[in-house]
Amino acid sequence: MFKEYVALTKPKLIRLNAFAAFGGFWVASKWDIDWVLMIYMLIGSGLVMASACVINNYWDRELDKKMERTKNRALPTNRLKPANVLIYGIVLGIVGSVILFALVNPLSGWLGLLGFFAYVVVYTMWLKRTSTWSTSIGGISGAMPPVIGYCAVTGSVDAGAWILFALLFLWQPAHFWSLAIRRVEEYREAGFPLLPVVKGIKRTKLQMNPYIVLLIPTGILMFTYGYVGYAFLIISLLGSVLWLVHTLAGLKTADTNKWARTNFFISINYLMIVFLVMIVDTNGAV
Repeated sequence: MFKEYVALTKPKLIRLNAFAAFGGFWVASKWDIDWVLMIYMLIGSGLVMASACVINNYWDRELDKKMERTKNRALPTNRLKPANVLIYGIVLGIVGSVILFALVNPLSGWLGLLGFFAYVVVYTMWLKRTSTWSTSIGGISGAMPPVIGYCAVTGSVDAGAWILFALLFLWQPAHFWSLAIRRVEEYREAGFPLLPVVKGIKRTKLQMNPYIVLLIPTGILMFTYGYVGYAFLIISLLGSVLWLVHTLAGLKTADTNKWARTNFFISINYLMIVFLVMIVDTNGAV
């Protein structure tokens, strides 16, 4: 039973977002780390994100029955009661928000609530069921963790916060569409109007490219504003160009499924490597 409740929080997603929040905190701290504040930030933001994931599972429980990837989750198989799951999600959100507001700072609390609202209300309850823009606009929530981490230190939204937001916001569509292309028939069967379902795979491949192209100036701006050094600049540029070249190659590939699997793998590693280098190469390192 405990494992079922943990699974509802989507632990892999939480770990990825926690890493992004840690990166934002580190960039703002410039190696002068308030470890207690960082722990509060990670716990608070992690609980708010977990809450959003739990409520997402609650809201999608009927649609999840229609997809191979999700039909064996606890709610579609009735291993957990929906009412208990909803209460669980609400409690996680309240506790996480209290930690952010009281032990971090009010700005981080509001940013956490904004991310929660974008994911639960805008993405899950509205756009996911009605529009191909669900992935792009839903990216607002996924871009919040590094901003929360950054603002936990600075207490203000400045250029660094916006650039970190842009980095995660631009990364998400191409990353998710790589997965959606591989599972397009499942999403079609479930009735989700994702871009590859409504506009087709070729249009989706084309639309991935502008987001990746815009990652190039985002990395340059991180360097230009003095948040990182040359190592980050070089690695981010190389990573963005490599990902872009592979995505462009997808327009002519004969094996779309293999291409999408590799593109998804590149996207994950791009984010992990870029954030690792960002942390190590943060200006102010000793």
